[in-house]
Order: sequence, then structure tokens, then C-alpha cells
Amino acid sequence: MTTVQRICFFGDSITIGTGDIACRGWPSYACEQEGVVRGHDVSCYNLGIRAETSTDIAQRWRHEYAPRLPAHVTGRLVFMFGVNDCADFNGTGVRVPKGDSLATAVSMLSQAKDLLPTLWIGMTPVRRTPPVISPGPGVTYTFDRSRTAELNDAYRTAAAQIGIPYLDLHTLLAQDPDWNDMLDQGDGVHPDDAGHRRVAELVTEFDGWRAWF
Repeated sequence: MTTVQRICFFGDSITIGTGDIACRGWPSYACEQEGVVRGHDVSCYNLGIRAETSTDIAQRWRHEYAPRLPAHVTGRLVFMFGVNDCADFNGTGVRVPKGDSLATAVSMLSQAKDLLPTLWIGMTPVRRTPPVISPGPGVTYTFDRSRTAELNDAYRTAAAQIGIPYLDLHTLLAQDPDWNDMLDQGDGVHPDDAGHRRVAELVTEFDGWRAWF
């Protein structure tokens, strides 16, 4: 049976597709899988913004989903964030403390699920050797897998408490021997195009996603 859906994807650079040579990102590959392979009619709105944190996304998601998902369409919301919350900024500490990140996530996702069917996709793990990214003069972000793993655990617990399907990508990919190679082909935070396709594969196999189709 064919379904017709419009899906808004909110996130950061992993969502927008940084590292993907085709500049598409996993949401595009996931929706392509549903459309080309399974025959569904899917509109994909990739609303990722590089370097954004949970607090950044919380400030904009309502304004951005509303014109794309009017009341007469079958709309869905997908959120993926957290890696940037855990990034150390210029050696001064993480950009968003764990407690603030968790509170923001719970508030945002609780509001979202009251409006439309919503999925929470967990963050992807960074390279085991902490990667450093400098997007511009005087700005340095240092990432650490132990920090993202800790926040992921908190997110997963919170998702269960508020009743939102949560795909624990962090745990799945940390156990995937190919993932680290995909990160090495990228910059240690963002995988190559194979990595984005791998994320799309896991998302489209996720029970929460499959329930929409």
C-alpha cells in the first residue's frame, strides 16, 4: 500500500550531509529508499544546520515545520542532535551542559509529539581518537566519544519516559567495525557518503520509522 507523507528532518551537520560527496545526507537516502524501492510518495525536507546544538534547534523548529506541514497533509517530524552539545569550545567546556541539553530535548520532543508523529534519532559516535574541527579563525571544537555516549544514554532513557521512539544509533554504530573507517574517510565527526547511507539503512529498518509506512 502506497503512503503519501511529508517529513521534516531537524538536526545538525550529520543531518544536512556534511562529508557526503553528493551533498545529500542520510534523510535524502532514507526517503529515496521509501520512494524508489518501496513505492511510497515522500517529500523530504532536510532542515539540518551545521554546528547547531539542541538549544539552537529548539528555537527554530516550530517556525520551520509549520509552512511545510499544513494541517491537510500527512506530516511527520524527525529530530537528530546532541553531538555539538558535547563539543568542547576553545577549551572552555562543552557548548551545552548535559542537564541543559537533556531538559531542552525533553521539552522540544514532548511538544513535537503532541503536534505530529515524531521520531528521535540518536546521535552518531565520533572517532575514538578525539577529533578537532576549526570552522573559522579563533573557533575550535573538540569532540569526545565518551561524552556523546553519556548523553546518548540520557537521551535514550528520556525518550522512554516521554514515550517517543528512539533509535540508538550511537550504540549500533560504535559496535560497527566499518563505522570507524567511514569516519576516517571523513573528518572524524562526519562520515563519508557510505556512512550517510549506513545511517539511512538503520533508520529505514527502525521499527518507529517502518510504522509510518
